[in-house]
Amino acid sequence: MPVWLQLILRTLGVLLFSAVWLRLLGRKMAAGMATFDRVYLVGFGVIAALLALNQIRPPLLGWLALLTWGLTGIAYSYLALKSKWVRDLVHGKEAVVIKHGKVMEEQLKTVRFTPEDLLQQLRKRQIFNVADVEFAVMEANGEISALVKSNRQPLTAQHLGVETAPEVGVQAVILDGNILDEPLATLGLNRGWLETELKKIGVQPENVFLAQVDAMGELYVDLFDDAIQVPKPTTRKLLLTTLEKARADLESYSLDTDNPKAKKMYQQCAREIASILYDARPLLK
Repeated sequence: MPVWLQLILRTLGVLLFSAVWLRLLGRKMAAGMATFDRVYLVGFGVIAALLALNQIRPPLLGWLALLTWGLTGIAYSYLALKSKWVRDLVHGKEAVVIKHGKVMEEQLKTVRFTPEDLLQQLRKRQIFNVADVEFAVMEANGEISALVKSNRQPLTAQHLGVETAPEVGVQAVILDGNILDEPLATLGLNRGWLETELKKIGVQPENVFLAQVDAMGELYVDLFDDAIQVPKPTTRKLLLTTLEKARADLESYSLDTDNPKAKKMYQQCAREIASILYDARPLLK
């Protein structure tokens, strides 16, 4: 067998083994890797590269080393799920580095972190004043998790006592000219609705590079040809205008009629729409 063909087959074999091993290992290694995880993956990659290049003789020893390395990682992942003691032993414990706006100097020394390192991590989270931090913890992977003091946190709907509807999230409904049925179904929509919306702006699906629909049903479109200007979504604005017009019409009807029963009905309906407008206006602007 030619040497080049042997190289290709060995490389494909190593890649296949690595793909299966990574699936067995789970996704933790790829999410916020700690120092141990990085060292472990580098070691696995070195063994795999040496095996693919036939630098380990006989090759059986290379495969044995790769298998042992992989099984060790799987065993560690299993033990780490079952025992916090194992996790703390390998990765170390979390460390409180700021408490009530005061830096814990001894903890910083323990984790070998300089004040400059701490400030850099805080700036990444848009925190520039240590006094604004109520509580900060260094995670096992070296990242800082910080809780800003309540009087420094941005206002939310919860702070204002405003109830908000659950967000479905923005869904991509067209990618590279292809309509995606599953995201449309998630929003309770279909191709007929999408094609109708595209016709309103004079666009064909095959000319769309990306199309997204938000929770309010507004369609955002980006075309392959950037020179073509697409009208901005107007669904929210149109709904707000319609509600305001309905309220104004009802108030006008209540003033024009001499029938007490009809006047009362118009006024009641106008008040109900005004209540709806009060709750919905922040979402429709």
